[in-house]
Amino acid sequence: QVQLVESGGGLVQPGGSLRLSCAASGSISSFYVMAWYRQAPGKQREWVATVTSGSSTNYADSVKGRFTISRDNAKNAVYLQMSSLKPEDTAVYYCHNGYKWGQGTQVTVSS
Repeated sequence: QVQLVESGGGLVQPGGSLRLSCAASGSISSFYVMAWYRQAPGKQREWVATVTSGSSTNYADSVKGRFTISRDNAKNAVYLQMSSLKPEDTAVYYCHNGYKWGQGTQVTVSS
C-alpha cells in the first residue's frame, strides 16, 4: 500500500505563507483524487482541497482564493500552497488518497 508523508508545516505569522508537501511511497497516478484535510484542536477533521488526476481542483470556502492544491504524478507528490494565512488556519494538515492518511504536519499561525 502507498504510504503518505506530509512535510512543510511550521509556525508562521498571520498573512504569511507556507507550502505543504505530501510524498507518496509509490505511484499516485492511479488515484483519481488526492486531497488535503485539516484538524484543529477540539474540532473534527475537515476537508480543505482536492485535485483530480486531470488536475481539476476544488476548495473549501474557508480557503478558496488563498490556498492552491497541485499534484506531480512524476514525483508522486501533492502540494498545498497556503498564503494569507489566518490564525483559524492553525491545524494539523493531512494528505489523503481516498484510502490512506499521512501522519499529518502541524501548521500554527500566530504572531
